[in-house]
Amino acid sequence: MILNHIWGLYAHPKDEWHTIDHHHESLNYSLTHLAFIALIPAVCTFISATLIGWDFGTSNTIMLTTQSALFMSVGMYFTLIGGVFALAYLTFWMAKTFGASPSFTQSMELAAYTATPLFMTGLAVLYPEPVFLMLVGLAGLSYSVYLLYSGVPIIMHIPEERGFIYASSVVTCGLVLLVCIMVGSVIVWSWGLGPIYTQ
Repeated sequence: MILNHIWGLYAHPKDEWHTIDHHHESLNYSLTHLAFIALIPAVCTFISATLIGWDFGTSNTIMLTTQSALFMSVGMYFTLIGGVFALAYLTFWMAKTFGASPSFTQSMELAAYTATPLFMTGLAVLYPEPVFLMLVGLAGLSYSVYLLYSGVPIIMHIPEERGFIYASSVVTCGLVLLVCIMVGSVIVWSWGLGPIYTQ
């Protein structure tokens, strides 16, 4: 069923949002989807960092030690899940302002399924070419934003005009969360927990 939702979000997104809204599976279902989909960027990053290496135009291929790559991949995994939780909470918290009254499960559904295309771009890390990664990442981000704008009116049961403003507010919160995650990463790295490269 999880794979059906993933396919539906790409093939016929609005119809799939209606399907998600109609069924409203349990919170555990959304969490299972999130736990599964967040594995993609974490596992692919580990494989790329330890077995493939990154080439940023230098003479040497950059690779991480297994321990360092594992630490960073596990950290990425839980950070991604935490970011979606935070976005779901902010979506839930802002709902009344826009005349919506969702359950937290609905907010989690919206956040988890919206994040799906962005997380799936993690597959691109297996071909670590900077320009390619940038283009795929931009495409994934754009489609996630599209899913958010198309999904908010359906999941939150509000008019499209109000849904547009609501979704724009969620996007703004998402960008703030992204900046917070980046700042947090820099702080953690400054504590000596940054990547360790192979010689």
